[in-house]
Amino acid sequence: MDKKSLSERDICTKFINPAIQQAGWDIQKQVLEEFGFTAGRVMVRGKLHSRGERKRVDYLLSHQKNLPLAVIEAKDNKHSIGAGMQQALGYAEALDVPFVFSSNGDGFLFHDRSGTGSQIETTLRLDQFPSPEELWQRYCQWKGLKGEACQKIEAPYYDDGSGRIPRYYQINAINRTVEAVAKGQQRILLVMATGTGKTYTAFQIIWRLWKSKQKKRILFLADRNILVDQTKNNDFKPFSTAMTKISKRQIDKSYEIYLSLYQAVTGNEEEKNIYKQFSPDFFDLVVIDECHRGSAAEDSAWREILDYFSSATHVGLTATPKETKVVSSTYYFGDPVYSYSLKQGIEDGFLAPYKVVRIDFNVDVQGWRPYKGQSDKHGKLIEDRIYNLKDMDRNLVLEKRTFQVAQKVTDFLKATDPFQKTIIFCDDIDHAERMRQALVNLNPERIKENRKYVMRITGDEQEGKAELDNFINPEERYPVIATTSKLMTTGVDAQTCKLIVLDQHIRSMTEFKQIIGRGTRINEEHGKYWFTIIDFKKATELFADPAFDGDPVQIFEPDEDALPVPPDDIEDESDETEDGFEPTEGGTDELPPSDGEGEGRQPRIKYIVADVAVYVIAERVQYYGPDGKLITESLRDYTRACVRKQFASLDDFLRRWSDSEQKKVIIEEMAAQGVLWEALAEEVEQKQGKPLDPFDLVCHVAFDQPPLSRKERADQVKKRNYFGKYSGAARQVLEALLDKYADSGVEHIEDIKILQLDPFSRIGSPVELVKEFGDKADYAKAVHELEDELYAS
Repeated sequence: MDKKSLSERDICTKFINPAIQQAGWDIQKQVLEEFGFTAGRVMVRGKLHSRGERKRVDYLLSHQKNLPLAVIEAKDNKHSIGAGMQQALGYAEALDVPFVFSSNGDGFLFHDRSGTGSQIETTLRLDQFPSPEELWQRYCQWKGLKGEACQKIEAPYYDDGSGRIPRYYQINAINRTVEAVAKGQQRILLVMATGTGKTYTAFQIIWRLWKSKQKKRILFLADRNILVDQTKNNDFKPFSTAMTKISKRQIDKSYEIYLSLYQAVTGNEEEKNIYKQFSPDFFDLVVIDECHRGSAAEDSAWREILDYFSSATHVGLTATPKETKVVSSTYYFGDPVYSYSLKQGIEDGFLAPYKVVRIDFNVDVQGWRPYKGQSDKHGKLIEDRIYNLKDMDRNLVLEKRTFQVAQKVTDFLKATDPFQKTIIFCDDIDHAERMRQALVNLNPERIKENRKYVMRITGDEQEGKAELDNFINPEERYPVIATTSKLMTTGVDAQTCKLIVLDQHIRSMTEFKQIIGRGTRINEEHGKYWFTIIDFKKATELFADPAFDGDPVQIFEPDEDALPVPPDDIEDESDETEDGFEPTEGGTDELPPSDGEGEGRQPRIKYIVADVAVYVIAERVQYYGPDGKLITESLRDYTRACVRKQFASLDDFLRRWSDSEQKKVIIEEMAAQGVLWEALAEEVEQKQGKPLDPFDLVCHVAFDQPPLSRKERADQVKKRNYFGKYSGAARQVLEALLDKYADSGVEHIEDIKILQLDPFSRIGSPVELVKEFGDKADYAKAVHELEDELYAS
């Protein structure tokens, strides 16, 4: 047998599989072959999208299903034994495994990331592959686990029998947490981007600790009723009769899993603090969802409850750890045991990328000043000063500005999809109501179809809040547009939300992250792969802040005698309340008393002006780039930079293009690097007035060459009498391919399936047509020669 002639799959079957089986690995239970662990990044091209390639490891070896230990990257025997090592190390880092192997069938190159061996890399014969027991012992040593702790982390995750397993990063988060508990860590922080399944991850953590009896009674805390109900009815459903939701301020100590709002178990009056009906050591584990949030009062729900149950293990979950000089997530919980960022989620294809439309109005940029003695529409004398963006909808309401925002949103929906779920974030309830009215008047046909096409969903109105479930339900068409203020910033699992409109002053990075998170979920069943952000108040400038998607850095400055406190003892940095009143000292999330004025609260001065002209002075589109940053330069400049990263000169590009057997391979590679072909073609062709091939787009945009249209290239080939050496059906096929190129481009003529279509099907069957050239290889050669002629100039 000539090993060099074997494929990579043959090497796996004939050499690697027998080697690992001989070492004692159970192929059925411990080995996953060709394990794909990402979904493939979604790349947006104009109004279309495509998915990049999934990351796939040839072998994933596990102690048991939930505890991966090693990866093996296989290559055919034409490669060296270590040719797959660097690729495998990248996979190992992502999968959080310490042992990495590369093989070409001759043996294994073994890389030990754990530091438990005598050296980092060693070469092993096929019969020297380590056993499961050996790698498990070294894994425990790597994790610092001994004796009983090794057994504790073996508890399996919940399996509903459907074959669903946690995603790789969820497994990492679950294992890191369970290992921390096994080592006796009492304060644990998990940072996972919105939309990555924090609640499901929390469920699997609790399940493993509960089923293994490491934690017998568990309290799950959240700050929104909808979060508790969603958790109970969905992810936590397998806990069944062992679980209860604390409600109506009633306590039943016969359960093991308790779900509760902070507000349901605490209060300002001693008799309301019903959690004290539990003994301080009643709970072994307290899990705090959205652990960055909470009350600003000194006797905050966090401080009271967590201090009372201080002997329990506390696990905090958040997408947005808060780090300021006065409050710190990491000061209380410690550094995250695991983090999974928005950028990584988009890179892996589990989260939706976004594009940003920035719109500036004249009054926002240039400012507006009242004439002397001018009063607003209610007769209130307007303070004489210059009002600009920071005042809009807070101190100054320009009714035509509200109309213009609603008009731009309506135009966008009509141009794309009038029924895409849309959330419009406004400054307060009054602003949200004005926006609702403007949208209703601009969409009369939709409102006639269903009055709930636009709904205000805010904390003060029951009918709007009652529609929240319908808004987030992918199966429900209405409401389509939700105008809101604070209510929908967090805890709203809007899987099909495709448009987020920012007409709100946002200065809190925490709040900004939460708002962006409303759009990051992917729902393939309903065609949601990406989303658009329309920004009217420059909120998206926060994308440029390193804190947007970076690791939490503690800058907390505690007093010498200060004890660690949870971060929710301080309100979000935003100084605004939903109702438009100035906050009380220290801030509040609560609505005002029914008479509209509470102690220490004053209505914010707000002038309403009807007759100021408002118009757009600037509008630009920004794309999510491959480096996780918004592409702020023009699409042409961005494309030029992308191309020149791959090709140093025009000659380099021409050489690669000519040598490539299939041009679509280069086109797809460049798309993966961030070239937005459709958007680029739309922009360039509009100026050139003719359809261009990707070849000409690159030559023109990146290397300043005059472009030819596809038809011009096809006509040049016809003039050269290139077809003279062919006759009969073969010549007819090539002439038809040339016409197809002129119509739709080079990618289509490279696919042999085109021979099944008209006009080729009228000339003969695909088999007959290929025979006219000799065989399949001869046909491919003829197509390649045709391409050479097309690009000869």
